[in-house]
Amino acid sequence: MATVELRFSAQPEHVRTARLVAAAVARRAGVDEAVLDEVRLAVGEACSRAVGLHRGHGITDPVRVVLTEEEKSFSIEVGDGVPGSGGAAAGGPGGSASGDLHESDAEGEDEMGLAVISGLVDDVEVTSGDDGGVIRMSWPTGSAATPP
Repeated sequence: MATVELRFSAQPEHVRTARLVAAAVARRAGVDEAVLDEVRLAVGEACSRAVGLHRGHGITDPVRVVLTEEEKSFSIEVGDGVPGSGGAAAGGPGGSASGDLHESDAEGEDEMGLAVISGLVDDVEVTSGDDGGVIRMSWPTGSAATPP
């Protein structure tokens, strides 16, 4: 199992670098060429979400991206440092029911980003905890996509 870990400061200009690294590692892992655009877009959405969460909550820790090549799949985990940041709607766990317009807009963008990721990736999992949230996405590699 080969793993590449990327950490970057929560600046929007670093999202492009994360997308490029993810596409390069996915290609090397054997992800189908036709799917690489989806990988780039999904990683861009997940990293943009993490950057927005960090900046909105004053978190100075870096955004974490872990790219893992397994025997029959390739996975990417994008982690943020915001406790309870897992895709909850306003008022739910990790959400807010304060009614603040700015918060409501940010939550709407967050939900939209998660919807885009779900549309791009068949295997996606969003979790959150006290240490922050993680979006885990995975794609089959060439060895899993072609029958023996």
